[in-house]
Amino acid sequence: MKITVVGMGAVGTEVVGHLLNSGVATEIAVIDQARDKARAEIWDFSHITSFIYAQNPRLTAGEWDDIAGSDVVVITAGAQIKVGTTRDTVARVNGEIMRKIIAEVERTSPNAIVLMVTNPVDILTHVALRHSSFPKERVISLGTIIDTARFMRIVSEHVGIDPKNIFGWVLGDHSETSFIPWSLVNVCGLDVDTHCALNGVAPIDRDAVRARVIQVGLDILAGKGNTNHGIAAAVYRIIRAIAGDEHSVLPVGTLLQGEYGVVDAVMSVPCVIGRKGRERVLAARFTAEEQAAFDASHAHVLSVLARAEEVANGG
Repeated sequence: MKITVVGMGAVGTEVVGHLLNSGVATEIAVIDQARDKARAEIWDFSHITSFIYAQNPRLTAGEWDDIAGSDVVVITAGAQIKVGTTRDTVARVNGEIMRKIIAEVERTSPNAIVLMVTNPVDILTHVALRHSSFPKERVISLGTIIDTARFMRIVSEHVGIDPKNIFGWVLGDHSETSFIPWSLVNVCGLDVDTHCALNGVAPIDRDAVRARVIQVGLDILAGKGNTNHGIAAAVYRIIRAIAGDEHSVLPVGTLLQGEYGVVDAVMSVPCVIGRKGRERVLAARFTAEEQAAFDASHAHVLSVLARAEEVANGG
C-alpha cells in the first residue's frame, strides 16, 4: 500500500512514524512546501529501519508527481490554529489551500482514499469534494474520532476501567458544537448511570465531561503549541481499518446526503470503514435533546462552510 502524507508538520511527521513502525505501508511519500525539511525528515526516518521489525517501505520526499498511484493520501497541510484562535478562523485561508491541494491529488492519484486532517476538518472535506470528482466514500474527515478518544479516556478515569472498555462517540462537527449522545454510551455493556450505581462509582457529570472533551485540545495547544500525538494516532487508526479491510465503526466526518436528515454537509457520524473507504453510514437513534444538539452542530457547519467557500469561489 502506497501512502502519501501532505504536510510534514508535527502531525504529518508523527503519522509517518506510526506507518513505519506498523509495517502497513510498502511505500511512503511525503510532500511539504519546506522541501528541505521534508527531505531531511525522510532521511532521518530511513535510519530507523535498521531497528524496527516491520517491512521496509520505500521512502520518498519530492514533488506532486512522486505521489502518483497512492492508495491513501493524508492531508495535514495548511494554516495552523494558534493560541487564542479557533478552528473556524482558519477556514477561509485553508479553503483556498485545499482547493489547490485536492487538484494535485486528483491529478496524480485519482483512485486514492483521502483523509482530511487540516482544520476546520469537516469544512475542508466538503471543499475538497466540491472542487474534485472524488466520490464521497473516498474523502474522509478525521472528524470527531480524536474527540471520541478523549471522551473515552475521561470516562475511563472516572470509572477506573481501561478506555477500550468504554463504548460511545462524540458526534457532529469537530468544534465546540460537537455533542455526546449519552443514550448510546455504555461501560462494559451497561449504560453509564447503571454501571456507576452498581459499582459504587459517583454519577458522571455529563456537562462537565463534554466541557472537558472540548477544552482539553485547547489546553494541549496552549501548553505545547500544537496537538499531534492523539491526532496522528487517530489517522493511523483509520488507515489500519482501510488497510485491513476491517469494517470497523469509527466516528468520522462524511458527506451526508439524506442520512440523519442532513443533505450536502460533512458531519461526523458512525461509519463503517474498510478497503473502499467509507463503506456505509450506520443509522442511530437519538433522544430529542441529542437530536437538537446534532441540528445545532449542523447549522454551525453550514455557516462556516459558507464563509470558507467565499474565498474558494473567488469572493
